[in-house]
Amino acid sequence: MRLLERKFRVSVEPREAWAHLARIERWPSWARHIRRIELSPAGTLTPTSQGIIRLRNGIRSTFRMEEFNYDRNWKWVGAFLWLKVHYDHQFHRTGSAGTEIHFVLDGEGFGVAVFGRLFATIYARSLDRAIPRLIAELEHA
Repeated sequence: MRLLERKFRVSVEPREAWAHLARIERWPSWARHIRRIELSPAGTLTPTSQGIIRLRNGIRSTFRMEEFNYDRNWKWVGAFLWLKVHYDHQFHRTGSAGTEIHFVLDGEGFGVAVFGRLFATIYARSLDRAIPRLIAELEHA
């Protein structure tokens, strides 16, 4: 079930956008709802990456990579309560030097229609504050 989707454009090449976002341990610079991310193996994302996201509110979420298409998308899966949440990060070329980034959140499991929507509503607020900071970081790096 689709829970949330955000699309936005940045004026950098897809490869540059990918490289920036693939350093997920640096996400707290723009995603301030995140306290820290522990990635294994450390460094840039790989097809075998997994990790722990620690939020500022004390919640912790684990994830593992489930799809990895270099320069196009990566998707990881993690748990929220008894739901399974799939978070896809997509990169699409727009024009000669631009990228449209899609963040897509899908959920499955018992109560997804209720708890998934609740999770998405809360998460959307954080994401809507984070995206403008990400755009500024990408375009002024």
